[in-house]
Amino acid sequence: MGCIPSKALLDVSHKFDELEDIADLGIDVAGANIDLSRVLSHKDQVVSKLTSGINQLFAGNGVDSYLGTGSLDENNNVEVLSPEGNKEVLDADTVILAPGSVPITLSSAPVDGEFIVDSTGALEFSEAPKKLGVIGAGIIGLELGSVWNRFGSEVVILEALDEFLPATDRRIARDAMRCFKKQGLEIQLGSRVVSSEVKRNKVHVNYLIGEDEHKLVCDKLIVAVGRQPNTDDLLHATSAVQLDERGFLFVDDVCQTDVANIYAVGDAVRGPMLAHKGMDEGVMVAERIAGQKPSVNYDCIPGVIYTHPEIAWVGETEEQLKEKGEDVKVGSFSFNANGRALAAGYAEGLVRVIADAGNDSVLGMHILGPQASELISNGVVAMEMGASSEDLALMTWAHPSLSEAVHEAALGVGGHAIHTINRRRKT
Repeated sequence: MGCIPSKALLDVSHKFDELEDIADLGIDVAGANIDLSRVLSHKDQVVSKLTSGINQLFAGNGVDSYLGTGSLDENNNVEVLSPEGNKEVLDADTVILAPGSVPITLSSAPVDGEFIVDSTGALEFSEAPKKLGVIGAGIIGLELGSVWNRFGSEVVILEALDEFLPATDRRIARDAMRCFKKQGLEIQLGSRVVSSEVKRNKVHVNYLIGEDEHKLVCDKLIVAVGRQPNTDDLLHATSAVQLDERGFLFVDDVCQTDVANIYAVGDAVRGPMLAHKGMDEGVMVAERIAGQKPSVNYDCIPGVIYTHPEIAWVGETEEQLKEKGEDVKVGSFSFNANGRALAAGYAEGLVRVIADAGNDSVLGMHILGPQASELISNGVVAMEMGASSEDLALMTWAHPSLSEAVHEAALGVGGHAIHTINRRRKT
């Protein structure tokens, strides 16, 4: 959906939304307004600065770039089709495929680019819709719904699944749902969209909850049901590079395809569709081509939802581990007992640390709260280095800081949290 433009809108909208609550901290702000054209201009400037920076890096490192659409021809060379329709074939000893992903479409809600849009179109609204519908309560749907809710839209999110954020920790998901509802997001679970129609500049959405029929009438509708690999027309019909049944490029543990000199990375291969995962794969492949032997630890890739409060996680959840028969112990700590969070007015959420009941190794960390996207790196480092919850507990953490919530959760694994009552454990 565009990592940087969406985060630019998320940050600006959060700053605007904070003005309603900042009086509680002793600051009175009257007559604040949002100029959406300037907000969008800021977003575009941020994107432009970063993309121009890439061009400078290319030039500084002797990298030639070609503007156009690339594909792999019958000889496993790269064929580039320019915007003008000219073709050029690039012969290379090694090829890295990184075609990325595209939004998944729904036949029941066909995108028209004006009233029904995908995640890209949702970043370009010239004004906040009075009523906004969103199909999908995943990462993209929650982030985009949050943006326009803060800018003044009444937001209704329709989610086909009966469970909210099923891949995340259950306690985190439950508390997050409560936070989002308090903010004004209406999230309807178990909602299956069957048809959509634009009539008189309104989108009429028909959906089912169980066997019951429902209708949503909104000014704009965002289709945010996920993404799929952008591999259509990428490979020549005779290519030995294989796709799986879902259209992903098949690769091994080091991102090599069935053709020895062709690699693939990013959203178009297995694993989470995350920019940082794709970047790490690209670095790994480049270094392997250069004769080194790096690898990517897919067990330690963090996930983040940039709502407010943020949601972040690494490793498995308590539920996932117990389903596998693992014996685990869990420590939790709420931000409403963290001095820095209380001082800043960001006391919603908690940190959960999951460790192996036997050897105490950290198996997962799950955070709902302020700066969760930054705090989760503590869990990534701990898991990557094979640390135990006791290792985290014995470290000295800055006071006052948000990171103390991680420290307290780690202490809580062994029943030794200081600033909360420890849960009694079975003996």
